[in-house]
Amino acid sequence: MSDRSVSKQSQEKNWYTVLAPEAFGRDELGETPAEEAEQVIGRTIETTLGDLRGNAGDNDTKLTFKVNDVGSDSAYTEFVKHELTRDYVRSLVRRGSSKVAAYVTVLTTDDYRLQIQPVAFTTKKADASQEQAIRRTMIDMVEQSAEDHDFEEIIDSVVEGRLSSAIYGEAKTIYPLRRVEVQKATLEARPAEVAAEEETSVDVE
Repeated sequence: MSDRSVSKQSQEKNWYTVLAPEAFGRDELGETPAEEAEQVIGRTIETTLGDLRGNAGDNDTKLTFKVNDVGSDSAYTEFVKHELTRDYVRSLVRRGSSKVAAYVTVLTTDDYRLQIQPVAFTTKKADASQEQAIRRTMIDMVEQSAEDHDFEEIIDSVVEGRLSSAIYGEAKTIYPLRRVEVQKATLEARPAEVAAEEETSVDVE
């Protein structure tokens, strides 16, 4: 074995406490080892809303965070995804009813690009025009919410259920609904990335 291999193996790894974003109370998400602080950047960690809140009733919501900054012994993260478990979504489907989903890509007031996927479950089977109207309402309300709120406000609205409740209140006037959820919310691009895309886009007109 070479001296270089021995030297590399003998290096002690440091442990970094991974913390949730400030919007999630800087709660501890776990620990991760690395020889150099730079190696921690970009690592992702998954948890559940139930683990963060100490409430097993919220374990159907998965959250993914990515390390974007490292201190002396702490790793700080940003939100990248909110997603309901497949089992939970499947449990909401009822025979003889409709599941109406939408996929909406929006830009927040502080230029974060998100894809948000609301889903509505009707009490009985809706016809095609009613499903289309519900989907249009969901899209419009997600887009309006993004026009009025910044990134942290939107994510808080998704996690706390305010966005889904607002959609439910509006869409139930089209056809009786049993439930509305945001099935997934994903960070697609940060402000710097959005700006870079705009600079490199080609005007074909």
